[in-house]
Formats: sequence, structure tokens, C-alpha cells
Amino acid sequence: MTTSTMKWQHGETWYRIVGDLSSPKTPVVVLHGGPGAAHNYTIGIAEIIAASGRPAILYDQLGCGLSTHLPDAPVEFWTPELFMEELDLLTKHLGIQENYSLIGQSWGGMLGMQYATTDRPGLKALIVADSPASMAIWSSEAAKLRALLPVEVEAALKAAEAAGDYTSPEFVAAMDVYYQRHVCRIPFPQNVLDSFAQIEADPTVYHTMNGPSEFLCIGTLKTWDIHDQLHKISVPTLLVSGAYDEATPGMVQEIHRRIPDVTWELFPESAHMPHVEEPERFARVVNGFLQAKLG
Repeated sequence: MTTSTMKWQHGETWYRIVGDLSSPKTPVVVLHGGPGAAHNYTIGIAEIIAASGRPAILYDQLGCGLSTHLPDAPVEFWTPELFMEELDLLTKHLGIQENYSLIGQSWGGMLGMQYATTDRPGLKALIVADSPASMAIWSSEAAKLRALLPVEVEAALKAAEAAGDYTSPEFVAAMDVYYQRHVCRIPFPQNVLDSFAQIEADPTVYHTMNGPSEFLCIGTLKTWDIHDQLHKISVPTLLVSGAYDEATPGMVQEIHRRIPDVTWELFPESAHMPHVEEPERFARVVNGFLQAKLG
């Protein structure tokens, strides 16, 4: 594994190459979620891909993890376009700009889809894991999942929202119930805990782009919606999601019917992290897709 940083106008972007970029197989860049969750919880994705002999690239998007943090940047600084620019520069920095693929998880899949709707000749395939194409639909589906929570959990969430206090033990405990149902249905492994800790340590990007919780998207992504652009994605695309996912089957179905060359794999035992919850099946599906489409 090679670890380094890319310097650009806004600071440094940390990255790690898992595998060998000299391999004849098309490399895959892993886009983490959050926004601001850093690469930690996606380490397993890179390792699964690299185990097939295909190199994978992990990186921390600007503003989180081991990359430059910008807590004083203005709200309008944090846009999908910023992260698309960073991704473009990273592929050029690594010398793979003419031949690469993407796998994006949650926010990373949102970024990957928007990126793929634009002209990217070097992009050969796209995998979107557990992602919406509209934050309004995400919020609507989250409200439906929330309505199924125990009465006392919903009461704790409402109390926190009324008080504007998203750090109280009662709110944290209530969110844990939601996370255990719809984010990861097995005990959180250390890599997942590390990513949650990233957001807690510096919530700038998450709070600015999303908001204070999974239920309140009041940040810069509030009106983000690319449903009417999805038909422009011309590369082979794989959608991955869980039966209990925050990215609900209904949400993913709307994406599935809009992308021309697309396959959808629903993981029956998973919530928002099939790569953690059903890793063996995830490996078969993802590596099988990449082999079939890229060789």
C-alpha cells in the first residue's frame, strides 16, 4: 500500500493506494460518505476490490480525516462541484484519468452519480452503494422509517429537535436505535466507529452540507436533486442497497429506472452498509460486476 497526499489550491488531499496501480485491471476510486465521514469505514470496500487483483484508491475528501480541514470556510464553499474538482485532480495526480472506475457509498454515491452525468471519457464503470438521487426524497423516506421507531425513541428525537440540542445523551441513544435498524444491523466494527468519530471531531462538512442529523437536511444539499440528469450516465452502473437501508428500495428503484445501463442488487440482510453487513456477498457482486464490465 502507498500512502501520500495531493496538493491543490485548497490544501492537501490524503490518499492510499490498495494494490498495484501497474496492474492491467482498471483501478477503482472509492468515494466515502458523510459528507465528512472520511475513508475509514470504506477500507473494507477497497480491500474487497484489491483482493481480486484490481487496485483501489481510498482518499479523504477535503475537510475531513487526514486531508486539510477548513472549519472557517464559508457555507457556499462546500458544494458537489468542489468535490468533483478534487476527484478530477486526484485521477490526474495518480495518472489514471484515462481509465478508472468509481464506487461511491451514501454521499459518495451521490457524488459519483452527479460526476458521471457529465462528460468523463476516462470513467469506465460506476458503482453506487446506498445512495439517493434527491435529498427531498431521502428526507421523506427517513420520516417514514422514523415513524416506525418505538414511541419513546420518537419522543426523545422530538424533544432534542425542539430544544435544538443534538448532543444530549437522550438524543444520542435515540439515534443509536435508528442506526442499528437502518445504518448497520451488526455491532459497529472499529472502522465504522472511526468514521463516526471523524464527524464528531469536526462536523463542519456534515453540518454545512447536510445538517445536525439524518432527519434534518437543512444544509447546502437540501434542494439537491439529479433525477432528471441520471439518463446522462452512459457507463455500466451497479446499484447496491440493503433491504433495511436508509436508501430505501423505493428510493433506489427511482434511480434504477432512469440510468440506461444499470443493474441493481438488493442485500436482504443489510441496512446502509452491505459491505460491512454482508461482505462475502458484496465481494461476489461487486467484483463480479467489475470483471464482467471491465475484464
